[in-house]
Amino acid sequence: MENKKENPESEWFGFENVSAKDKTNMVDGVFSSVASKYDLMNDLMSGGLHRLWKRRFISLVHPRADHHLLDLAGGTGDISFKYLETTKRKAKITVCDLNKDMLAVGKSRAFDKGIIKEIEWINGNAEKLPFADNSFDVCTIAFGLRNVTHIDTAFEEILRVLKPSGRFFCLEFSHVVLPILDKIYDAYSFHIIPKIGEWIAKDADSYQYLAESIRQFPAQEDLAHRMEASGFKSVQYRNMTGGIVAIHSGTKPTEENLE
Repeated sequence: MENKKENPESEWFGFENVSAKDKTNMVDGVFSSVASKYDLMNDLMSGGLHRLWKRRFISLVHPRADHHLLDLAGGTGDISFKYLETTKRKAKITVCDLNKDMLAVGKSRAFDKGIIKEIEWINGNAEKLPFADNSFDVCTIAFGLRNVTHIDTAFEEILRVLKPSGRFFCLEFSHVVLPILDKIYDAYSFHIIPKIGEWIAKDADSYQYLAESIRQFPAQEDLAHRMEASGFKSVQYRNMTGGIVAIHSGTKPTEENLE
């Protein structure tokens, strides 16, 4: 029986109440709808800020050529490309994404960059990862965790596939901590973003879901506590742009450090 207490967002599709099974399918449908315009929309919605956020994110990950990266929900390849560039194309990378259309966009972008063998592209669900235990040195997820139906289940899976002392980093829209900025951000999110979605992607509803899913996502401290409850150690977070986004990180303990 599903533990709703551990995964309260499992029946929320934005502000709409749905079954957990329907949510996964609906999220998949959203990204099929927006895949072809996803990167352009990111630039327009954030005014290019998402590039700075991702650059900071990668700097905290500290890419290493001898590490194997699992890039979850990384379909269009942004994080993987930056990681690979930092390691001078020597790292091993696996992208895993629920949506096949997003993966197709990422593969096409990789081909255009001459990246053929360095990245493996896998269609899979973060809640049931198709990888063996202790397979990866580092795992990242950027702007994807809020779309996962059972976040705590995904945390458990990430811990399972990380090697002992492996690191996890999450970049996600979060909760604004500045009183004036929060009102401006709310107005922009609910009135402007859906209009941009309608204009560019011909899909206002998907971007209405985007705004709503951000508001339903756990606050910074709550997410950190859930990571700790799942088994991560050394959990911390950093706000950027007044809390519009936050970077959470944690480490898989070694057997010696298990309590």
